[in-house]
Amino acid sequence: MKGGRLARLLEERGPIRTVGVVGMGYVGIPAAILFADSGAFAAVLGFQRDSPTGRPKIAALNRGENPLGGEEPDLAEILARVVKNGTFRCTSDFSEIGGLDAVTVAIQTPFARPEDLLPDFSSLFEGLRSVGRHLTPGMLVVLESTVTPGTTGGPARQILEEESGLTAGEDFALAHAPERVMVGRLIRNIREHDRVIGGLDPASTRRTVELYTPVLAANRAIPMSALAAEVTKTAENAFRDLQIAAVNQLALYCEAMGVNVYDVRAGIASLKGEGITRAILYPGAGVGGHCLPKDTFHMERGVTTLGGELDFPEGSESLFVLARRINDFMPRHMATLTEQGLARAGKVLRGSRVAILGWAFLRNSDDARNTPSAMYHALLREAGGIPAVHDPYVREYPGVEIAEDLEEVLRGADAIALFTAHSAYASLDPHRLKALSGSVHPVVVDGRNHLDPDAYIDAGFVYKGIGRGDKNSHPIRGG
Repeated sequence: MKGGRLARLLEERGPIRTVGVVGMGYVGIPAAILFADSGAFAAVLGFQRDSPTGRPKIAALNRGENPLGGEEPDLAEILARVVKNGTFRCTSDFSEIGGLDAVTVAIQTPFARPEDLLPDFSSLFEGLRSVGRHLTPGMLVVLESTVTPGTTGGPARQILEEESGLTAGEDFALAHAPERVMVGRLIRNIREHDRVIGGLDPASTRRTVELYTPVLAANRAIPMSALAAEVTKTAENAFRDLQIAAVNQLALYCEAMGVNVYDVRAGIASLKGEGITRAILYPGAGVGGHCLPKDTFHMERGVTTLGGELDFPEGSESLFVLARRINDFMPRHMATLTEQGLARAGKVLRGSRVAILGWAFLRNSDDARNTPSAMYHALLREAGGIPAVHDPYVREYPGVEIAEDLEEVLRGADAIALFTAHSAYASLDPHRLKALSGSVHPVVVDGRNHLDPDAYIDAGFVYKGIGRGDKNSHPIRGG
């Protein structure tokens, strides 16, 4: 009977005692240290490639030092504890996988060109080959990476079987249990969110539930097929992206009608009752991070590659792809607001100095993956503007100079564009900023509703804000 051999192998192996996590990034590090801190496992190994960027990370982790920047509550404390206790260490020696009971894989799956629906799985597949070469009978392999639906049972399975000579579902367990974390709350998210678990077969699902149960604080594992789990993860991010696009479009409408979108949002959110949900999110300068800008395309690719017949209004664009286009438009709208603000101050964008506050895509984080600030920066340069960038957490980014000295970036700025709601920016003094700018009427463009419009207007700024139709045409004060 198919699956009977795997069930016997798992029973013979006994409870999961040793765990490996491949990929020491924003997903892999918190997952590994929570496994190590759970008390359920004797040893947890983190696997990271031996590379110029990987070696310092391995060394830091083995010293018990957090290599991730930004504010991550509890992560540094737990990491230091599990290293001191000897339940976690990091290595570049993938041969040690052979001695483990379970391995999870948490490697990024970006799209180089989303419009082509062609994901770059090269790093993921390399990691899977490293796992496959050392697979032993009765081992569990779990993909945590967000993947195109069909990947776990398709190319991932094929790679593991080819490299190991074993058969998934008979000789080893295979499942997809997608990560559901957000930078800035990594530990809390893993502990508190329910875990979607999709095994290739019932035995694989049961084994994966066993792996994750010790780190789920009070929540549950939700079993389903591997394909359903893949669709769940891509769809939940596509839905979130859709929700953000809806409120971004509402913000554009409110600007055109002279209304404060945040007043409208509060009114909509106030309607409560049985059968009523008002999950309205917040507008902003753009959507960044590793997940939302690409996961819609994973879902769309799944539809095109799995061969099913799609019944859909003829000639209509995917609602989810349209949402992506709206969210990708918001940095361009920030550039438009900047031009409009400069025009009110009697200036043009060409030759104007623009201070960009925030390069990380998320507040109080150093995560700059797919940052919307990058598109804005490029648009400014194309138009002849002179951008300067500050971020209190991001230290470097390819092709962009990021200053540590905030006053250096603000000095002589004709306009200030706030892209990230870092706590450090909330306490800025408009009068001090105006003095640094040297302009009679400097421009401030608030992409996150993080600044007090009236304080800046009273100080003599020309104010523009996403969704702030009530303020964007204010009388200019001072002189």
